[in-house]
Amino acid sequence: MSRILVTGSADGLGRAAAEALLSRGHQVVVHARSPRRAGRLDDLVARGAELVVADFTDRDAVRRMAGELAAAAPLGAVIHNAGVWSGPAVMPVNVVAPYLLTALMPAPGRLVYLSSGSHFSGRPVLDGVDWQGLGPGSYADSKLFVTALAAAVARLRPGTPSHAVDPGWVPTKMGGPNAPDDLKLGHQTQEWLAVGDDPETMTTGGYWYHRQRRQPHAAVHDEAFQDHLLEVLAEETGTALG
Repeated sequence: MSRILVTGSADGLGRAAAEALLSRGHQVVVHARSPRRAGRLDDLVARGAELVVADFTDRDAVRRMAGELAAAAPLGAVIHNAGVWSGPAVMPVNVVAPYLLTALMPAPGRLVYLSSGSHFSGRPVLDGVDWQGLGPGSYADSKLFVTALAAAVARLRPGTPSHAVDPGWVPTKMGGPNAPDDLKLGHQTQEWLAVGDDPETMTTGGYWYHRQRRQPHAAVHDEAFQDHLLEVLAEETGTALG
């Protein structure tokens, strides 16, 4: 059984993935952005889940969380699920936090980053991006960037399977009650890539939708764009991806 971190696990897809993995006997580390939100995870903690709390808009909090996890038992997988749809937190939460955690923590057995079909509308332009969250950011751009991050990690860390997952437009708090896609299928691909033993889960650099590998935006596998993204994030955070 693996030890798995699921970020943004207080509700939605993250909560569903954490609960399913815990039910299957895995050691799950759940994450909430605040002590108040952490109360939603009391039932999972009572069942044996570990808890970490960090506001992903606060880089120092992300660094503290990375340090706590680095000092604990190794992780078999990290599911970078936390995300926001709109507002000034879009880039800090959707891109900067997963980048920092990836750069600061010992490499886990596997990495899964939550993407979106919206990434196809993203612009592969890094000039003038508001990484600090001082104004509203583009969700589509953030998902393009994090999908490219997953592909860059796959290229630079060939021993660590790294994938991006489009869960579909599912009926979560973010997606809304009328979202047409299947909520169960939305989180199963994350779990499958994190702990599955099928040959496909041992590959790397994939963009997946409902356990089917698909072709992402052309910029995702553009190595020059990947390198530029990593350079910008390293300069912005003062932390390079080793």
